Amino acid sequence: MDSEGRPVIDASVHAFFASDRDLRDHLKEPFKSRGYPDVDVAWFAPPDGVRYAPGTQADSVIEQQAFGQPVTRMPGHPGSDPELVGRQLFEERGVDIAVLHPMSNAGILPDWHLSTAIFAAYNQMLVERWLDSGTYADRFRGTIRVNPNDIDGAVREIKRYSDHPRVVQIGLPMQTQSPYGRPHFRPLWRAAVEAGLPVAVHIEMGVGVTHPPTPSGITRTFSHLTAYQPMTFVWHLLNMIAEGVFEEFPELKIVWADGAADMLTPFIWRMDSFGRPHLEQTPWAPKIPSAYLADHVYFVHSSLDGPGADADFADDWLRMTGKEDHSMFGSSYPDWQMHSPDDLPRAWTPEQREKVLWRTAARLYGIELPLSAPAPIPVPASA
Repeated sequence: MDSEGRPVIDASVHAFFASDRDLRDHLKEPFKSRGYPDVDVAWFAPPDGVRYAPGTQADSVIEQQAFGQPVTRMPGHPGSDPELVGRQLFEERGVDIAVLHPMSNAGILPDWHLSTAIFAAYNQMLVERWLDSGTYADRFRGTIRVNPNDIDGAVREIKRYSDHPRVVQIGLPMQTQSPYGRPHFRPLWRAAVEAGLPVAVHIEMGVGVTHPPTPSGITRTFSHLTAYQPMTFVWHLLNMIAEGVFEEFPELKIVWADGAADMLTPFIWRMDSFGRPHLEQTPWAPKIPSAYLADHVYFVHSSLDGPGADADFADDWLRMTGKEDHSMFGSSYPDWQMHSPDDLPRAWTPEQREKVLWRTAARLYGIELPLSAPAPIPVPASA
């Protein structure tokens, strides 16, 4: 719970293999001996390299060694030790339930067979190490990773894990070679709906063979990339609306899992302003674009999103375009931008805070919290 006693569902906790050797131990030949990008090697890392928040796994091991204490767990990549992650989230940070998103190094690789094998290895590790064993297994929920360049393989992977009680969503990389509204993705959306699982789209780690991150090519600095990244989520979303994905799959739910809700209002306003021509040109998507947001579109609230903690208009901004019904808290543990419920805007109303902290996530993922929690607020009907 947060400092005021509200339940907390952390909708974005990043899970990793402990090391490259750990990943290879989950691969079979011919992939075990193959070369592939490292999870911490990206074109656009921060100037001082990929960073992780103080107090997470790597720092804890270093601290033990510095004080001459025995290291009782295997040193490894931050976010790879379920016991340490569980203790830091549940015991120290007051989180009730954590939704894990494995951060793969695969992305979109030239060899789609290799990408599929790496994603399958992450899924096996996640289920065996985090969801089916350990002290905190009952408080973790998982995301299974699938390859959008291997639709048949993705569908098989979804079917393999769709009945697991703690698997709550399907994970896709944000960086792709085509927007997610394109028709060849239809079998993937159908499989997600049939499995009853939302689909989470997250910025991938590692380096793949996708298009440059901006329409004008490669960014020069990390700050340029960070400012631009949400535009890619917007491009996927608006393309899915225009191509009729939500009309064809009325039960499909998409989670933009690395922020960008602050970009939703201006862009959907622009799309709505051309609503009538849009309807005439796309009869397969007959509603005004914003009508497809309710019950389809969700965002994990990032530390970089929207007005800051002291902005007195933050409640009004969250209310615009119904973002208060689309946003979920996510810490981004163990990354450098990790934040806590206390970092959320203070001008949010109690109702808005509770929706973001747990109510929306509980409804989306079917998570039951203790009976002492307040009754959920009714969700507005779709337009």
